Amino acid sequence: MADVANGCDVGRLLPEAFQDLTPLLSWALATESERMQKRRSSTMEEILAFYHAMLPRMDAITDYLKQFLLDRMPAETQTLFQLSLSLMEVANAVELYKQPRLPNGFDPARFVLLE
Repeated sequence: MADVANGCDVGRLLPEAFQDLTPLLSWALATESERMQKRRSSTMEEILAFYHAMLPRMDAITDYLKQFLLDRMPAETQTLFQLSLSLMEVANAVELYKQPRLPNGFDPARFVLLE
């Protein structure tokens, strides 16, 4: 029998209620640099698939994440949080620019992020 803590099976990558998001785990990235690189290197079709899978779940994700302090999230919850951060990273690409890269913008490699 699996150990259960805070509604999560120990050893799972996502909380039980969000197991359907497992195919999106490649978007669960720890840093802004990684998330930006993932957006820039993904096709618009991949970005749209991620966006449309995550967006309808965001109310439930937000409600779930509210239970935890940022520095005390279980690993499964951190993964879910990282997925939500990736959604924020791709939102402008979907909603405004209709492409993975910012049109007429600076090369992101020129910026050094403090992470």
